[in-house]
Amino acid sequence: MNKKRFLLSLVFLLAMSMFLAACGSKDESGKKEGSGSGEKAEEKPKFISILTGGTGGTYYPLGGSFAKIIKDETGIEANAETSGASAENMTTLKKGDAEIAFSQTDIASYANDGKLMFKDNKVENVKAIATLYPETIQIVTTKKSGIKSVEDLKGKKVSVGAPGSGTNPNAEQILEAHGMTFDDIKKQDLSFDESTQGIQDGTIDAAFVTAGTPTGAVESLSATEEVVIIPIAQDKIDALIKKYPYYVKDEIPAGTYGLEGAVSTVAVQAMLVARSDLSEKVVYDITKAIFENLDKVTHAKGKLIKVENALNGVGIDVHPGAKKYFDEKGVKAQ
Repeated sequence: MNKKRFLLSLVFLLAMSMFLAACGSKDESGKKEGSGSGEKAEEKPKFISILTGGTGGTYYPLGGSFAKIIKDETGIEANAETSGASAENMTTLKKGDAEIAFSQTDIASYANDGKLMFKDNKVENVKAIATLYPETIQIVTTKKSGIKSVEDLKGKKVSVGAPGSGTNPNAEQILEAHGMTFDDIKKQDLSFDESTQGIQDGTIDAAFVTAGTPTGAVESLSATEEVVIIPIAQDKIDALIKKYPYYVKDEIPAGTYGLEGAVSTVAVQAMLVARSDLSEKVVYDITKAIFENLDKVTHAKGKLIKVENALNGVGIDVHPGAKKYFDEKGVKAQ
């Protein structure tokens, strides 16, 4: 009888030990699984895409500099990709097909608010990293065209930028300030390179180009043609700024593209944006890498990018990772 009781006790103890071992295994695997997923969430991506614009604009060469800085400073492989620029970039980020992009501040605001070209395609998963430099609206033609004013564009073949680019609404709003619409011109939807090539070939008469100056495509044109940038009068500038506050007065300096004198115009700002689901740490590291290595930016616009101005006119919410960096620097929007 004692022997039987002993065997039952032994079986019970064995069963209990197996049960406890199983529980411990589950807990351990649960901990490992939780730890693994946590580490995965914070894991930096191996590769990011930076959407820019056409090869003839400013975004593309700047994006190339940023990509190299990000790779060198964070170890993340980065690649600058050509695109249709601002509006297309915002839509691509919405789809999750890239991580970072350049955009005009006005276009980012339209996307965030669901206005104009984003009326049926509101973008809610993109936040600002920083504003960078003024993007000048340049109305480009040549001396031989005889075009001297915005009003002279009536009836002419005029490029208003690539489909989906931010140049299109800029052209529309500037024409509006002069009592005109797209119906008053023979509208062409061409990239900057296509626009300047068309001017050179004589297939179009003028082009709107919204980009940092000097713009590569316009510089190339100035090598073979006497470039004219059509000025915008002060009263029209005032009207534009009053109706569309994201515009600022700007000036293209004498000597740019061989210009004899400075040309009065308006500008929006270039900004860098990111998908909001990128982790705070990744965006912090990227922001820090860029703003602490601006001396490595080879494009002339690099000299205009200042950390103290990085939150001016962003127009949309700033990504927590970028905000953390600017908080450390004591940078506030002015």
